[in-house]
Amino acid sequence: MKIIKTVKRILLLTWVTAVLPSCSDYLNVVPDNTLTLADIFSVKEEAYNALSKIYSYMPADHDTHATTWSLGDEYIGRLDMNGNGELRAIRIMRGLQSVSSPVLGTWSGTEGGKKLYEAIRQTNVFIENIDRVADMNDTEKADWKAQAKFLKAYYHFLLLQKYGPIVISDRLVSPDTPPQELFVFRSKVEDCFDYIIGLVNEAIPDLKERASANDLGSVDKIAAMAIRARILFFRASPFYNGNREYFGDFYDFDGEPFFSATYDREKWKAAVDAIEEAITVALDNGKDLYAYEKEPYLYDRDNFEDNEERMKTFYDLRMMIVDPWNRELLWGNSNINFGSDGGLAQSTNIRLPAGYIEGGQVNVTSYSWQWMSATFKMLERYYTENGLPIDEDLTFDRGKMFNIVYLPGIEDPMYYRMSGLMQPGVETINLYLNRELRFYAHLGFTGGYWRGHITRINTMMYADKDGGLTSTSSTDYFCTGIGIKKFVHPESTSGNWTRQIRYPYPIIRLADLYLMKAEALNEYLDAPTQEVWDAVNIVRRRAGIPNVETVWSDPNLAKTPDRHKTKDGMRDIILHERGVELAFEGSRFWDMLRHKRAASEFSTPVWGWTHTGINAETFFIREVKQSRKFTITDCLWPISIDEMNTNANLKQNPGWR
Repeated sequence: MKIIKTVKRILLLTWVTAVLPSCSDYLNVVPDNTLTLADIFSVKEEAYNALSKIYSYMPADHDTHATTWSLGDEYIGRLDMNGNGELRAIRIMRGLQSVSSPVLGTWSGTEGGKKLYEAIRQTNVFIENIDRVADMNDTEKADWKAQAKFLKAYYHFLLLQKYGPIVISDRLVSPDTPPQELFVFRSKVEDCFDYIIGLVNEAIPDLKERASANDLGSVDKIAAMAIRARILFFRASPFYNGNREYFGDFYDFDGEPFFSATYDREKWKAAVDAIEEAITVALDNGKDLYAYEKEPYLYDRDNFEDNEERMKTFYDLRMMIVDPWNRELLWGNSNINFGSDGGLAQSTNIRLPAGYIEGGQVNVTSYSWQWMSATFKMLERYYTENGLPIDEDLTFDRGKMFNIVYLPGIEDPMYYRMSGLMQPGVETINLYLNRELRFYAHLGFTGGYWRGHITRINTMMYADKDGGLTSTSSTDYFCTGIGIKKFVHPESTSGNWTRQIRYPYPIIRLADLYLMKAEALNEYLDAPTQEVWDAVNIVRRRAGIPNVETVWSDPNLAKTPDRHKTKDGMRDIILHERGVELAFEGSRFWDMLRHKRAASEFSTPVWGWTHTGINAETFFIREVKQSRKFTITDCLWPISIDEMNTNANLKQNPGWR
């Protein structure tokens, strides 16, 4: 958010936090010296600083070591990074969560997690005092207060996602409040959802319809309604809705279950309604799926002439995240310190190989580190060009997918469909051929191209080749031999932070809403309808693949024809579509958790190619890169021991001691 970027804006409520006496990180206590507090909120500039401070608690999902996006089975990082402060989300997936200092713990801000109860405390201070500001009109005050209310609700939701039942921190507490009111209890999950949704509903009427160009990243109605839809979507999902299987014996001190034991299908209807409202507001305000509208890069001009339709779709998919503030983005986080944070855009970027020239000079390797690889599962997850999973497409021969092949030469008529996607005349494997365009737009692999450093790199992930392990670094390489291009802007270069193209990391975009609508409708109805399929097809058409009902009805293509006509089958199709469209954006982990599949999906080893291989015969050999262990216990984060010792009224999450 632009209002966060001024350094002094992060200072104001540091003072407020320092003078707030508290018994734990989540108590909200007002200082006795209210005149001093009144002085802080005396002018608009200082109130602006206070609002910026609240935004500064947004999760650092751009930060390689603090992101939650590498939870799940999509990423693997440098194999030598095993320290407590390194690749924290991946440490969780390796079974290294800790009750003494929870990894990415947001209850009290441990191991890379933001202190969300501290953030909530500061929103309470802001909401109580913003009306004192003299040089603001009532409309401005109402908007800023609404932003703070929304962020307060959003931070509660982020806590609920991780911890289940949480402490609702709704009000300021004075220094003379009795101890029994300070040491508060966790609320039932359904009560938490009700509180969060109610607070968002309070905020929405006073928010601007759409943030101005000077305030991009601040909460407006588009963002708030999209996030409200997501909250209701989570509330309806099986993990939070009648989860007797996991939490049937998880009770509060009164013997009442924290999680409702009864599944309520009507929650899906509430989610559908909120999603449709959010889509309508977004479209009415000029939002739409992203389409690239600029000129192609010089190195692709010829490819557009030979393969224009496919290359146009490729550019739509390649640029939809990195084109700053584009029309698909409903809410983005630009609260990024580009001068110090190790961002995913840098840790996933390929190094510019020797011999490639940028601006007349060979590029340096800084800020393009080759740390974060895609897992082998991601190679398999993307569809075939027919829009089917590789194990469901009868035209895709899994038995031959590891066979080494040579691509057609540039003069060969067969090459035109690969133009701009694959290099002519090089060796690769069948697994990389005849895949959907998102595969080529988002992944870096042997025989493909990598657009970065204002050039197009011919990637061959073999050792000592362009993209592979090099003799100059024994640690900086894609350990699976599979790169991630999705967050690398083609114009970002190395050498200095000022040479990086900056863009907001997506919190929610329109494609997510369409896929949420499909899932919520499918769960609410007795059987999927055309409306369900259409919501998925909107996203698939942008990706250049056939409609769901077209390919899944074809017995010559689909191994399991008509799977899309059953609720269970369509659920799997939608979740698979989400896993492709939203790949690497932090959605997959929560999708599997929502459907109680996380423990089974995320406890298998991470596989990759033999990165030391020097040619196809020695490289294209699968090997285990890392073991993974994720259990039902890991589905809820532990509350730290320090918090438990401070407040005897807290109950620990199941399985943690």
